Amino acid sequence: MAVSRFIAGGLLCVTLVSLAGCNGASPKDPAIEPRPFQVRDLAKSDVDLVAETHLRLTLGHLRTLMEKLYRRNPREWRKGGQPGIEAAVERVFGAARPARFPELRGRRSVGSMRLAFEEDFQGDRVLALVEGLRGMVLDAYNGQQEFYLLDELDPQRLYNAARNIEIAVWKLSNDRDAGGRLFFVTNEVAGPIRNLSFERLFGKIIALQDSMAQIVADTTNRRIKNVIQSAASAVFIGI
Repeated sequence: MAVSRFIAGGLLCVTLVSLAGCNGASPKDPAIEPRPFQVRDLAKSDVDLVAETHLRLTLGHLRTLMEKLYRRNPREWRKGGQPGIEAAVERVFGAARPARFPELRGRRSVGSMRLAFEEDFQGDRVLALVEGLRGMVLDAYNGQQEFYLLDELDPQRLYNAARNIEIAVWKLSNDRDAGGRLFFVTNEVAGPIRNLSFERLFGKIIALQDSMAQIVADTTNRRIKNVIQSAASAVFIGI
């Protein structure tokens, strides 16, 4: 147990240092600053604390992703009748978020992600994609945002979620409507300056999922089955 905690704590430090380096952030950056100690932490293992940190960072990155997608695709937040980008993002990540979004046709998680790339969908594609990603990631964490000693995560589900995010990245750059137009505008690759900020952001999210999957696998002696498929023909995996 002591060895497992040492491994988990070490991997957490590596993750946080890597993310800080990628962002050029200072130690006081709120995105990577550890939260204060709370009494209920006494009922948590080191792996529980690592899981909470990974999930908190992932949800923060998803919020940033939603903001960036709306800025590049302003027509999408307008479809939902929101007064602006901030309100559209707060609807998903705010404390008053609804249990379901009617415009997503009753879909959530991977089903909502698929909806974002369907030709006949006339709703907010950014909402469908990011709310789907959020739901899928939470599903991989058993629907929890806090973890305690008796909680157990499945490394395969965490790993599969990372692969689904990779598929979403491919679809963002390749899936098109009947008129040949991309469903989403993301990275800018034309001109003298290449803007690959979306690619970097997705890379951080994928790295967090993969590192958490490996931590859980190492500390529970469970094996992860690799999923190998061509990006062009890949479909989202159920979580």
